[in-house]
Amino acid sequence: MLPVRVPSTLVLISAGYAEDDQVIDRHAAVLDAAARDGVRHVVYTSLTGAGDHLGFALAHRATERLLRAGDLSWTILRNGLYAELFGSLLLWAGDGLESAFGSGALAAVVRQDLADATAIVAADPARHGGRVYELSGTPITAGQVADRLDVPYQIISLGEYRRRLAPGLLPFQPPMLASIATAIRHGFLDGTSPDLVDLLDRPARDPLPTAAGQACNERGPSRAS
Repeated sequence: MLPVRVPSTLVLISAGYAEDDQVIDRHAAVLDAAARDGVRHVVYTSLTGAGDHLGFALAHRATERLLRAGDLSWTILRNGLYAELFGSLLLWAGDGLESAFGSGALAAVVRQDLADATAIVAADPARHGGRVYELSGTPITAGQVADRLDVPYQIISLGEYRRRLAPGLLPFQPPMLASIATAIRHGFLDGTSPDLVDLLDRPARDPLPTAAGQACNERGPSRAS
């Protein structure tokens, strides 16, 4: 049997689609295996520091704590929420958009920019060892998405938003989604940072077209006709 070559750098993408205890256990198992098998540096895709109010922040902060307490070199990329996610969470009502985001803004990031930043760090991890990067983007609002699509926009209450969440969601998902809505609505996720542009060494992509395109995708062909 040929020996398995273990890479010196591991990019750990958060396994966030579960309850906190499951996510943290998964991440701990990965870090234990990395240390055992000779990985020297871990690049972890965490959550923006402004996201401490969100329902899924704890697993990220616990993983950051594991990294800091361990023996591996590390870099933490605190990713802002995706422009794609922002667009997907807007609701269609007839020919118009609705959301519980109110007039609040999200410093949204296009996923490709986050992937590019991760690749840059992973290609030269020693340069970024022990660093925490806040990768937020340009603030956008649901009203701006509606304007770009040339459709009306109506604000709904957080209670109405909870009522309209799909019944097939897993138990942890409704409070997670509601926490995103209320954090945007009340101005907790609109802060910006130069870290993304500095890492990319170029302007970040405009998140508004991406969010608008995702909103159109969510509408679906049958409702768009």
